[in-house]
Amino acid sequence: MARAPLLQLSDISLTFGGDPVFADLSLVVQPSDRVALVGRNGSGKSTLMKVMAGLVEPDSGARVVTPGITVGYMEQDPMMEGFTTLGEYAASGLDPSESYKVEIAGEGLKFDPDRPISTASGGERRRAALAKLMAEAPELMLLDEPTNHLDIEAIAWLEAELSTTRAAFVLISHDRAFLRALTRATLWIDRGAVRRQETGFEGFEAWRDKIWDEEDMQRHKMDRKIKAEGRWAVEGISARRKRNQGRLRALQDLRAERSSQIRRQGAAAMALEAGAKSGKKVAEAEGISKSYDGKVILRDFSVKIQRGDRVAFVGPNGVGKTTLLRMLMGQEEPDSGTISLGTNLMPAIFDQARAQLDPDMTLWDSLTGDPDMRVSGKADQVLVRGAPRHVIGYLKDFLFDERQARAPVRSLSGGEKARLLLAKLMAKESNLLVLDEPTNDLDIETLDLLQELLDDYDGTVLLVSHDRDFLDRVAATTIAMEGDGRATVYAGGWSDYQAQRAERGGTADWNSVSYDGKRKGPAKSESASAGKNEAKSALSFTEKHRLEALPGIIATLEAEIEKLEIFLSAPDIFTKEPVKFRKGTEALADRQKALAQAEEEWLALEAKAEG
Repeated sequence: MARAPLLQLSDISLTFGGDPVFADLSLVVQPSDRVALVGRNGSGKSTLMKVMAGLVEPDSGARVVTPGITVGYMEQDPMMEGFTTLGEYAASGLDPSESYKVEIAGEGLKFDPDRPISTASGGERRRAALAKLMAEAPELMLLDEPTNHLDIEAIAWLEAELSTTRAAFVLISHDRAFLRALTRATLWIDRGAVRRQETGFEGFEAWRDKIWDEEDMQRHKMDRKIKAEGRWAVEGISARRKRNQGRLRALQDLRAERSSQIRRQGAAAMALEAGAKSGKKVAEAEGISKSYDGKVILRDFSVKIQRGDRVAFVGPNGVGKTTLLRMLMGQEEPDSGTISLGTNLMPAIFDQARAQLDPDMTLWDSLTGDPDMRVSGKADQVLVRGAPRHVIGYLKDFLFDERQARAPVRSLSGGEKARLLLAKLMAKESNLLVLDEPTNDLDIETLDLLQELLDDYDGTVLLVSHDRDFLDRVAATTIAMEGDGRATVYAGGWSDYQAQRAERGGTADWNSVSYDGKRKGPAKSESASAGKNEAKSALSFTEKHRLEALPGIIATLEAEIEKLEIFLSAPDIFTKEPVKFRKGTEALADRQKALAQAEEEWLALEAKAEG
């Protein structure tokens, strides 16, 4: 017997004072659905998710949730008014007997429940909102950019949790690796229409490109027909005026249909050009160490970075990646050891805090007021790599319209702020790019363009990122900072680092969750991972990925079982807290069953891999 859908939207239309955001939109979310919700920045993904959550009322149409089904929503900017601490917010709405779930999620996501909301950063607030949702465990989870501001360790924890949940979920994310690992269906928003394909994100880009190719072919055929019919209208109508009125009306209808078609938004016209070459040596560190308040950030580390290198810095949040980057740039002194910088360095810096953007300035003033971009005597022009450009024209290159030019920076979305910061960075002549978390909030098409620009950039790139796919595409060297002052240099990107560390006897990453990325750049340390890949050649891509992810899933389940067993072993809990004891017992049974299934799956896949 078919199960009732969890959520159904029927003939939804929504307009925000202009062109329709959606028109006659219908979709269904079924039990156990794992759906990627994708589309360009500004296409309406977050708006659609708010409609699904019941937070935005459409102009027309119906939203139906099956009785008894709970829908949970994690928004990008959670409202926390009325709560004092992050932990108080995360536990709100939960039965006191289930507060342990917030503790488990809090440990995995690494947020401090005692942190006052008034001093919490945007990333800390988002982690608390995610912990709240995971603890509530609704039948349908709606997650809007859950991986933003998470480090790879926390992303791995979340990936493991979602891979074992019984709940259905819909994900908005720019993290390809995350989407590939978790989704089995894709909702694509494009110019107000929503299409669904019953395959995960792995197949999205091929599907999208096929639809666009078919659309371009149909548009080309229509243009040719309009041209031919227009020629006929000029040359032949006088001979049979009455007989041909129907054909003329058909031509007018064709023209109307063609003019009503919504053109696809083009990619940002970003350009990146290196300035004069730096010296062959960019930076060299010899035996450097650094500590803060008794905590060792770095111990006896040496590295040499040369012109043209692509170096990624990876590690958990707070481990010291930005500190090491600042030392290598000469912005901070090590406690011991030496750092020498190369000659003729022209750095351009993208900072994750967006500190270069004043939220109260307009986009126009943000560009024209930059000393490096100011054109003397011209209030409407900016200097772009040495040549004057009109400020509106340059903003349009980064997909901003004329109306937005006079709007304050604070009105921009996260992705738009990232594009504005890229506009400032790419206007400057440089031969050294320092990119600290550039991928947060950018849509997939802009990420693709940024990667291509970095591939062609004739300078040096230093990159901090938690986006595993982007690291694989860009980095040729990875510096892994793993705590306790340890930093190790590996050849290649994220996947190469994983493989090399596993061969040295370490785990593949901090939670033993691996990602088998697809690189588009030059080969990186192929010999390091060749043996591993060859040994698993009997497995499909999905099976290989699953086999590498299972140890992390098993470790997470074991940790949760241990916490529940400690919780249930408390004296008199059965007599004093019967409800709490019952729920804890049920949770323990669920985790033990999931652990047994994961271990059996791992054994089966390992046996298949070994032939």
